[in-house]
Amino acid sequence: MFSRITGIGSFLPGPPVSNDDLAGRGIDTSDEWIVSRTGIKSRHLAANGENASDLALEASRRALLAAGLDATDLDLIIVATSTPDFIFPSTACLLQGKLGNRGATAFDVQAVCSGFVYGLTVAEKFIRSGSHRRALVVGAEVFSRILDWSDRGTCVLFGDGAGAVVLEASDKPGILATALHADGAHHGILSVPGSVCGGKVTGDPFLRMDGQAVFKFAVRVLAEVADECCQAAGIAPSEIDWLIPHQANVRILEATAKRVKMPMDKVVVTVDRHGNTSAASVPLALDEAVRDGRIKAGQKIMLEGVGGGFTWGAVLLEL
Repeated sequence: MFSRITGIGSFLPGPPVSNDDLAGRGIDTSDEWIVSRTGIKSRHLAANGENASDLALEASRRALLAAGLDATDLDLIIVATSTPDFIFPSTACLLQGKLGNRGATAFDVQAVCSGFVYGLTVAEKFIRSGSHRRALVVGAEVFSRILDWSDRGTCVLFGDGAGAVVLEASDKPGILATALHADGAHHGILSVPGSVCGGKVTGDPFLRMDGQAVFKFAVRVLAEVADECCQAAGIAPSEIDWLIPHQANVRILEATAKRVKMPMDKVVVTVDRHGNTSAASVPLALDEAVRDGRIKAGQKIMLEGVGGGFTWGAVLLEL
């Protein structure tokens, strides 16, 4: 038994927020400063009271519509998020309730920006085992809630959004290969080093990042894991039709493409308009490229994620 993606959907909250808009809010930055360093021109920010499960709900409805399924058809729901609605219950369970599904397996995956790739890989294993047949895998984030808006080195990078796919059992391979890794020794270069204890915040509740260290690590492991997936599937990297890496910044995308010898016109880029949406970035980019006709049935697509932990992984698939 194999698994195939049969529906894709995404959702971005509110109107685009430009770099000039951020500067107008009192942040010490400019459009030229942000674009020259990251390639980001705008991002979307969730409204007050709009949570990860709300964004996930809209993306999920669109993915289910594309798949021609009802939420009651699902027997597995996985939500990848680092910004859950609550400590518990899981955002997956909250999403399940909003969708009107009862009885499906539901849980969250926390692998930060690699979360969607992790979630898709886990769902594929469930389906290939024969225990489940229809899965909803969602990446949903409201990173605007964990940003220090006085730190221009991080707050300008991120945005909010959600992307979802429906994965179904099939007698024809759709997911061709997967690979997941982590190395906790690098946890300090990207983290939110705080928590809640006794009703009070302990540590630092905001995202902190060593940008140069993240860049070097990300480019290396993204190239390595792409090669690993190609070897597992028995194909050459040149046979990949589209590369969809985690949308962190344009420089990382360009350096990764160079390492895997992919021309930039075969790399899906949305970071310029979405910012870094963490676990939502890969499904958002996948949905856009499918809907605008760039990605066609039968093509080989490499999805890649890398994020705090440090975690990284890839999924090679055909639609």
